[in-house]
Amino acid sequence: MLFNSYSFIFLFLPFTFYFYYLLGRLGKNRIAIGWLVGASLFFYGWWNPIYLYLIITSIIINFFVGSVIIKNENSANKRGKSFLILGVSFNLALLGYFKYRNFFIENLNPLLHDPFSTVQIALPLAISFFTFQQIAFLVDAYRGEIKDNNFLNYCLFVTFFPQLIAGPIVRFREMMPQYTSGLASRVNQENIAAGLMIFSIGLFKKVFIADGIALYSTPVFDVASEGIALTFYESWSGALSYTFQLYFDFSGYSDMAIGMILLFGFRLPINFNSPYKAENIIEFWRRWHMTLAQFLRDYLYIPLGGNQKGQGRQSINVLITMLLGGLWHGAGWTFVLWGGLHGLCLAVNHSWHNFQHAYWPDKNQSSLLWSGLSRVITFLIVVFLWVLFRAENLEVAISIWKSMIGMNDQYVDIATNIKLGKGRLIILLLVVWFMPNTQQIFSKFKVVLTDHKLKPDWLLPWLQWEPNKYWAIIIAILSIVSVLSLTRPSEFLYFQF
Repeated sequence: MLFNSYSFIFLFLPFTFYFYYLLGRLGKNRIAIGWLVGASLFFYGWWNPIYLYLIITSIIINFFVGSVIIKNENSANKRGKSFLILGVSFNLALLGYFKYRNFFIENLNPLLHDPFSTVQIALPLAISFFTFQQIAFLVDAYRGEIKDNNFLNYCLFVTFFPQLIAGPIVRFREMMPQYTSGLASRVNQENIAAGLMIFSIGLFKKVFIADGIALYSTPVFDVASEGIALTFYESWSGALSYTFQLYFDFSGYSDMAIGMILLFGFRLPINFNSPYKAENIIEFWRRWHMTLAQFLRDYLYIPLGGNQKGQGRQSINVLITMLLGGLWHGAGWTFVLWGGLHGLCLAVNHSWHNFQHAYWPDKNQSSLLWSGLSRVITFLIVVFLWVLFRAENLEVAISIWKSMIGMNDQYVDIATNIKLGKGRLIILLLVVWFMPNTQQIFSKFKVVLTDHKLKPDWLLPWLQWEPNKYWAIIIAILSIVSVLSLTRPSEFLYFQF
């Protein structure tokens, strides 16, 4: 069941919402939480009922292991550490079997004279997200950051449908106080109004902008996969179109998740904060898929030593972290290389900052010219690397890259089959660079769990949301346009990860 489908918008979501608050008003808060768990499992099973056993088994085992760790939270307690290793190993084994088994076999067989055979395994929906989320739970429990655990709340923590499929990756200590606060008994009209508005903005981003720009990006990569060299303009059109498609697709999902969970009185951590406004790669990763970046930082980069053991070791730690981050996105060498190149850019960026701090501390980099140049350079790096992220294989990515830098002098003119969409690309570039994002529009209200200092945009005072008739008209227009665009619902791009 897709967020951007009639069945979800007009049946599942209102039905779940109504009975959640009905149970709460009757004083049945625990039953209301149970209702959300049941609805979330139904939502998950809608895709492929057979994998319900997988997520339920994962929940039961992780809950049991976590409970043992909580009772033995002292780091000197060998039992707690043993169960932590057991729990993390179980989660990684589960992820490895379903997501990476064939990838490892295909790469080992040539070296071992084909002793293994691949099997057709349908990738279970959201396995990367609920696996990482539960690993974080086990580690936090071992660190003594979780003092209490309740099975029903834990089930909701793992399965809650707004954030189950594509994040954000939430922490147990962030959500537990909300689950135990009895929110089902209190209908907050402001939360409902803001939630509907944010959901509508996200839906519009997905079905009108992201799916619309896909008509310009998909043909380019399809043609390149057929071995046809592209022109300079076609390759840039495809790369930029995918850059904006992925942006508005993921931004749309993030908004819809925040809006939906706000309807039920809960709040999620911010996961997307205008990443194309970043002025360097470090800042980009503080803005793009923020909870994944925080997970990799807290549970991989810092345990590896972070930046505490010298610049050389820091660069290695960054590279290892991003290589694994790339592999998390998909079982393919293009994802590994994409992560590795981002890691290399991050290492260079950190080294540059260290150099500036040591030898150039008084250099003024706050000028408008420097800021603009930094943003353009960062954006171009991101665009080039998205080609690798989207391409079917490395050969396709290299072919498109060559066209983008004018190295393909032999090509078939297929401009009649590929739409360049220059006007759209310029408009979208201006939007992602200069327009305020959803969190800035709703800055007068607390719509996300974490507070982030967001740079004010020049249009922000004119676009701050208020529960009034003006915004009611806007939500009506966005909703009508979005619903009329739901003729062929498409999956969110991050569903495949």
